[in-house]
Amino acid sequence: MKKAIFYHAGCPVCVSAEKDLLNLIPKDLVEVIHLGTDKSKIKEAENAGVLSVPALVLVNGNVLHINFGASIEDVK
Repeated sequence: MKKAIFYHAGCPVCVSAEKDLLNLIPKDLVEVIHLGTDKSKIKEAENAGVLSVPALVLVNGNVLHINFGASIEDVK
């Protein structure tokens, strides 16, 4: 089963969004990727359309940018 992907960078905005998101979506339906500790996934996030974090990429490819923690350029 394909999962949604939640990208974040560990900032307070991101951590808060992750906590709220995981209270709404079962953990087995979403993959959490911390771009601050796994920089190899930044290109993947960009290719998916992520412009800033926190962001949730849905299984249909739509990207939901949640609040604003940092631009993808700042994460690099």
